Amino acid sequence: MNMGHVGFLAEFESFQIDEAIRRVATHDYSIDERMIAHVDVWLPGATKPIEDWALNDITLERADRGKMVELSIRVDDVEMNSFGADGVIVSTPTGSTAYSLSVGGPIMVPHSNTVVITPVAPHSLNVRPIVIRDDWEITLDVESRSHNFLVAIDGRSETCKETTQLTIRRADYSVKVVKRFNHIFFDTLRSKMMWGADGRR
Repeated sequence: MNMGHVGFLAEFESFQIDEAIRRVATHDYSIDERMIAHVDVWLPGATKPIEDWALNDITLERADRGKMVELSIRVDDVEMNSFGADGVIVSTPTGSTAYSLSVGGPIMVPHSNTVVITPVAPHSLNVRPIVIRDDWEITLDVESRSHNFLVAIDGRSETCKETTQLTIRRADYSVKVVKRFNHIFFDTLRSKMMWGADGRR
């Protein structure tokens, strides 16, 4: 039920609550499984990580408005890229229509077995979003002039020291979402993003 903003996961708007209740009561729905990202946060000197999970995205951002962060990204322990930026977003297909989309990331269809790494205001114009397989592990290291940075996991935000390391991989479990029968992802895109609407009228 969408009670907030765009609501890509929501199957019904608030004015459709009666229909939603009727469909649930009569078992007139299907179940859709969505990927979960597992996150290990390695604090300085720790022997075990803090474990967390995200349905949408994991964001690393600068803690100081006036100073960017230097990010180093490895994929399956192979160096991918290093760059300066305001931050970076690692997004699941479900989260690709959230923060990542607003900063120029691509829309990924559910069940595409992918994640997207999207830079936030990179210092170099040749740094662009990249889509990779979801069974690859992503390692993120950060350097900051303020010696701190922000980590947000599905909006749950904490300040971390710059030597904190994050590893992200596909979780061994998923989230089940109730959906209307015969309602596909492209129906949602057309509705939420007004694809195909004639703006001349």
